[in-house]
Amino acid sequence: MTRDAAEILHEALALPPEARAVLVDSLIESLDPTTDLAAEEAWQAEVLRRLAEIDSGAVSLLPWDEARRRLAARLKR
Repeated sequence: MTRDAAEILHEALALPPEARAVLVDSLIESLDPTTDLAAEEAWQAEVLRRLAEIDSGAVSLLPWDEARRRLAARLKR
């Protein structure tokens, strides 16, 4: 029995957000399985730097609704 992509997508969209994120990551990885280790290390360092800024209070976070509103306002300019 074969399943078409629409059926698989429908089932995937019913997954919890975390499971969908893992699925997306796996699908993208399957398209280009080569890994740039230097880029991975750079991204890891950037994530840790940003987390340290948040933890220290050097930066403040915005709720998603506010960030989306600000982005939409910038795009309208």
